[in-house]
Formats: sequence, C-alpha cells, structure tokens
Amino acid sequence: MTEQEEKKKIINRLRTIKGHIQGVEDMIDSGRGCDEVLVQIAAIKQSVHKVGLAVMESHASTCMMESEEM
Repeated sequence: MTEQEEKKKIINRLRTIKGHIQGVEDMIDSGRGCDEVLVQIAAIKQSVHKVGLAVMESHASTCMMESEEM
C-alpha cells in the first residue's frame, strides 16, 4: 500500500470516529441510557486505538524504507 493510500485510509477512519462522536453527543442530548452511551464510547476508544496503531505501522515502515535507502 502506498503512503498516500495509507493516509487516505487513516483520514477515513478519523472521519468515521468523528461521526461516532457526534452520534454519542446526539444520544446524550436525546436522553439515551447510560449503558448505550458507554458502549458507544468504548467502541470509539477502540477505534482511536486502531488508528494509533495504523499511524505507528505506517511510520515504522516509512522509517525502515528510509534506513534501507541509506
């Protein structure tokens, strides 16, 4: 996967997370149950973790390629 494709994938994941956060805000505004809100927050937390891993993997592979070129 190219660097540009990896960036696009990460940006798409972040936009999805943004949508989920808006959904939680709407749930709280509409008075949804605490258990439902917490489930969504846990899902968001996991999604953010996965984005962090994707960024680290991308950075690590870029660094490895750069060190091979030296």
